[in-house]
Amino acid sequence: MDRIDSEIVVVGAGPGGYTAAFYAADKGKQVILVDRDQSLGGVCLNRGCIPSKALLHASMLVREAREAGRMGITFADPKIDIAVLRGWKDSVIGKLAGGIATLAQKRGVKVLNGRGYFEGSNLLRVETQEGQQFIKFQTAIVAVGSEPAMPAAFDLGNKRIMTSTEALDIQDIPGDLLIVGGGYIGMELGTVYACLGSRIVMAEALPSILTGADPDLTRSVKKYAEANFKEVRVEAKVIKMATQKNKIKVVMEHGGAVKEELYDRVLVSVGRKPNRQNLGLENTKATVDEKGFIRVDSQLRTNDPSIYAIGDIAGGVLLAHKAAKEAKVAVEVICGEASTMQDVVIPAVVFTDPELAWCGLTETDAKARGINVKCVRFSWAASGRAMTLDRPDGMTKLVLDPATERVLGVGIVGYGAGDLIGEGVLAVEMGATARDVAEVVHPHPTLSETLMETAEAFYGHATHTFVPKRNPEAL
Repeated sequence: MDRIDSEIVVVGAGPGGYTAAFYAADKGKQVILVDRDQSLGGVCLNRGCIPSKALLHASMLVREAREAGRMGITFADPKIDIAVLRGWKDSVIGKLAGGIATLAQKRGVKVLNGRGYFEGSNLLRVETQEGQQFIKFQTAIVAVGSEPAMPAAFDLGNKRIMTSTEALDIQDIPGDLLIVGGGYIGMELGTVYACLGSRIVMAEALPSILTGADPDLTRSVKKYAEANFKEVRVEAKVIKMATQKNKIKVVMEHGGAVKEELYDRVLVSVGRKPNRQNLGLENTKATVDEKGFIRVDSQLRTNDPSIYAIGDIAGGVLLAHKAAKEAKVAVEVICGEASTMQDVVIPAVVFTDPELAWCGLTETDAKARGINVKCVRFSWAASGRAMTLDRPDGMTKLVLDPATERVLGVGIVGYGAGDLIGEGVLAVEMGATARDVAEVVHPHPTLSETLMETAEAFYGHATHTFVPKRNPEAL
């Protein structure tokens, strides 16, 4: 048996996996990083976060070119070369993946390309192109991620029915595209394909899109979708799909009626499922929950003392930055340090048009949990920077504890909201009060100063909007 020994083996080289491997190496540990793909970076870099943001940037350029006429600047109608666009997107992925491989080499992290399978609590078999390789390890960190869910009723083996993986490969621009699911993946890819010229029908089974975000924040996103998609349908249930020549026939129930429609392509974005198949977890003491996610505690420990799990495979919110934070916590615990994921603030960002971001306690969750909060909002129609960007369609929102004035949550919808939410995370994480945020000098004119003005509005003295002074006794 060809066997090598390692202090730590990390299975999966996505944002959680490579962060764990690099951090452990930085702390002096001997590390082997195992991934079944030749290109490091996992789903996020290769088939998710990065390619989608590249395409969203390209689609934003198309939109801005079309709307520049309002400023007296006129362009010819954009012409889209799909092959060139796809090549540019792939070049971004290639550069980033190459950078990760270089960083692994510089840190002395050994990379094995192959599928990892646990033969026991301290032995991993890796199926490589050269044959089997066995790794005897002291500790393993499982970071194998998740994949798009495809309900059996929709899985016809027809390439015209796509998940996000195929949609991001962008082989063509379908004339009529049905998107099943109004979550962040469906809305982001709907934004891309609508800008590229597809007629989008969005079908969401729930009463609203982007469930989980506050309705006042999603309003601008829904307004954009309704103006740029052919139709946005909520409480719409797709009953059946079938191949009809070079189309997909879809049977859908919506508004009390059953419809039959034909689409060039269908994008199914109804969630993700954990990559736990063919992992060999049954040969360890690690257990999974009813949905197939590995059970972990707040320190990412599984029921097997030699095995930790992080990222999507460990459940919770399926976000790359959550995986990266879990990676650092797991490594610190392995190294004997006091570290935990308890009370860590994880922001959420939806890169739609406009962008939507939030962190901490939402107003919706506060109501559901019976927590008394005070919400303060600042419209970007009063922001000089938003007006100069021709993007007054935003809003900044603070969720405050009325007794202590502490910032419990922050929500932002608008241009670049994903880049702004970091300040909100800092405020919540550090226990900042509205007074703290209000008294921090923000540069003018910027979108960041909307956070300051929202906090000032709580006290009734925001410069660029009028808010009646608050009555402390009424709180």
